[in-house]
Amino acid sequence: MRTRPKDLDEERLLQALGDWGIGGTSLEYAPVGFGDHHWIAAGDAGRKWFLTVADLDLKGEPDSHAALRSLTRAMESAAALRDEGRLDFVVAPLRAAGGETVRRLGPRYALSVFPFVDGTPGDSDRPWTSRERHAVLDLLAELHRQAAPASVPVLDPGLSMRSLLESALDDAVQWGSGPFAEPARTLLSTHSTAIRRRVAEFDGLVEDLGRGGGAPVLTHGEPHEGNLLWHEGRYLLIDWDTVGLAPPERDLWSVAESPEDLKRYAEATGRTPSDSALMLYRLRWDLEEVSSYVDWFRAPHEHSSDTEEAWAGLVESVENLGEFDRR
Repeated sequence: MRTRPKDLDEERLLQALGDWGIGGTSLEYAPVGFGDHHWIAAGDAGRKWFLTVADLDLKGEPDSHAALRSLTRAMESAAALRDEGRLDFVVAPLRAAGGETVRRLGPRYALSVFPFVDGTPGDSDRPWTSRERHAVLDLLAELHRQAAPASVPVLDPGLSMRSLLESALDDAVQWGSGPFAEPARTLLSTHSTAIRRRVAEFDGLVEDLGRGGGAPVLTHGEPHEGNLLWHEGRYLLIDWDTVGLAPPERDLWSVAESPEDLKRYAEATGRTPSDSALMLYRLRWDLEEVSSYVDWFRAPHEHSSDTEEAWAGLVESVENLGEFDRR
C-alpha cells in the first residue's frame, strides 16, 4: 500500500520483531504492492528484513479471525515449500522463536517477517518477452509438479464473495461513508446486466470443470509481474497468500499467451491445459476483483492514493467483464 496506516504504531512493530530475535533495528516504510503494508527493517552489519503487515479487514473473509486463520495457513504452506519442498524460488516467511510465521498485531493487523531479497521487481507496464514468459511457465511447471504440504487448502473454484456481489448488483448493499461509495454503486448499477451475464457464463464454466477437470495441483494464484522478482538469473515468487490446490489453469491464464506457451507447459508436465478452464479463471479474476473493491468501498474509507488505485482497479475490472462480449 502507498499510504502508511494511521492506527499502527511502529513501536509495536519493533517490539514484535523481538519474537524473531531481531533487535536494534530501524524501520523504513516501503510504499509498494497493494493490499498489505510493508516496511524494511535494517539492523547491524547491513542486515535487512522485509516486513509485511496484512490488513485483516481487507482479506475478503467474514471476520478478522477467519482472515488470520487463512493467512497463517498460507504462510505455513510457503514456509513448508521452502524448507521441506526445497523450492528455492519460494520467498517464504521466517519463523519466529516459537515457530510461527504470523504474529497478530492488535485486532486488525498481522505481521510476517521475510528475508530481504535484493531483486528486480516485475514491471506491469512492460509486456513480457517470450523468453521471460517461458521462464515463468517453467517455474509454474516445477511448482505444479510439487507435492503439496498438508497445510495447503483445496480451493473451491466458485466466487468467494458471491452473496456480496449479487447484493451489490441488486443495489441491496449498505454503502458506508467515503468518496468512492456512490461512484462504485453507480458503476455497478450501470453495468449490472453485463456483469450478471458474466456470472451466468462463469457458473457454466464451473459446471464444465466439475465434469471434466483433472486432479488439482499446487498453485500460487497470482503469478503476475508484481509477484515476481528477478534475482541471480532466475525468477522468485513472492506473496503466497493465495496458495492452494486447484486446476493449473488458475496460474496459467495470466501467463500463457499462445498455443506455443501452452505446448511448452504440457511438455513439461504431461498435462494439456483446458481452454474452458483458462477462460473460467480469467473470468473469475475480474469477478473477484469487483467483489473485493465493493467490499472495500461499502465500508467507511478516505481519499488516498490507495483508494484511487482501488477505484482504477474496479473500473478496469468492470470494463474487462464488458469486453467478454467481444471475445
